[in-house]
Amino acid sequence: MIFPVRSTRLSSQRFWWVNRITTNHISILNLTTVGLLAVISGFNTVGTPIDMEASLATEETSIEKSLTVKDKVSIYFDDLPIMIDVARCESRFRHLDKNGSVLRGVENSKDVGVMQINEYYHGKTSKKLGYDIYTLEGNMGYARYLYEKDGARPWLASSSCWAKYASIAKI
Repeated sequence: MIFPVRSTRLSSQRFWWVNRITTNHISILNLTTVGLLAVISGFNTVGTPIDMEASLATEETSIEKSLTVKDKVSIYFDDLPIMIDVARCESRFRHLDKNGSVLRGVENSKDVGVMQINEYYHGKTSKKLGYDIYTLEGNMGYARYLYEKDGARPWLASSSCWAKYASIAKI
């Protein structure tokens, strides 16, 4: 019995999908390899180098901007809850007024910022120690210094507001 000989053309036409799958896998593998190499070498998808430090700094800045003054005070004084209450009582967690200027006290215009640090009594010392009481960070930093030195005494005028913590305040 004689068997018909199959042509290779017919055979390749019948199994065309095998070649297609193999080609697609190779293409996918090549694209994946190129993508991984780009990420490892520090290139973004457009082919320009990524400045990782600038990218991280931008992310940190945007996170910081999204935090409220209350959030920042709560984070900074997480170990001193009385100081969080002092800030609430003194300034209602505001560091700047509606015009963007540093908040000044209602009773005494020499009291500034979220912690209402009196610039007349503490201005020179705060500068000497490197605290700018007109910035939020400097205001909170100097308030911590004052608390560690004198306890809550500098804020006794508002103690009726935060008095529930009087027993733990170093008065």
